[in-house]
Amino acid sequence: MAILEVSNIHKSFGKTEVLKGISFSLEKGNVLSIIGSSGSGKTTLLRCINFLETADVGRITVDGDVIFDSDTQAKLSAKEKRDKQLKIGLVFQQFNLFPQYNVLDNVTLAPRLRAKELPDYKKNKKQIIAEIEEKAKALLAKMGLSDKLENYPCELSGGQQQRVSIARAMALEPKILFFDEPTSALDPELTGEILKVIRELAEEHMTMVIVTHEMSFAKDVSDHIVFMDQGVIAEEGRADEVFDNPQSERLKAFLNNINT
Repeated sequence: MAILEVSNIHKSFGKTEVLKGISFSLEKGNVLSIIGSSGSGKTTLLRCINFLETADVGRITVDGDVIFDSDTQAKLSAKEKRDKQLKIGLVFQQFNLFPQYNVLDNVTLAPRLRAKELPDYKKNKKQIIAEIEEKAKALLAKMGLSDKLENYPCELSGGQQQRVSIARAMALEPKILFFDEPTSALDPELTGEILKVIRELAEEHMTMVIVTHEMSFAKDVSDHIVFMDQGVIAEEGRADEVFDNPQSERLKAFLNNINT
């Protein structure tokens, strides 16, 4: 059974139709990379799945739970929508860390807020907060940032900030981790360290969806590739099939332009 099912997603901005019926699925533990030219709809699709935009039409299911259905979404309460959002985590292009908080606080903020909704929060507050901090420290250690817990975002390199963003996204234990061009804001010399982190997560079978312009990385790390063009999926398949034997003329042209 697929952990992510996206069905017939449409999205328009005014009279401009950006997504024209997008459908795909993803198995648990697999990595899906979405590629395509600028303006093809990749980021809009990611934003619709992550509730940063609301699709006009369609249905999205995560781990058997419908998190969006254009026919019923308006009937959900704010808490129900928030609970569904917690199934997915997003790492942004521009890090989006809170500048007034140090690294540890950036990672623990959302879990702390979430914990306040627990029925036994007041009674067990100290223990709950201690567990949240312990988990955050373990995630930051995984990112190679154990020595940066008290630092503020302005004191970190771009690569370090992006690693904090990854830890923050993982802190709520999402079913799927989404990356929106995770290296686009980084200098080339820092790109490698982020790709290394994502590759390690893939080796641990973290389910991920990655919008990326790094074609060699996408081929290496992905189980499945979706190529978007003008708001539709023009071609998809296993990574080796898509890159080594493209079928559509549009994909062939895209890959030729990337490689020249």
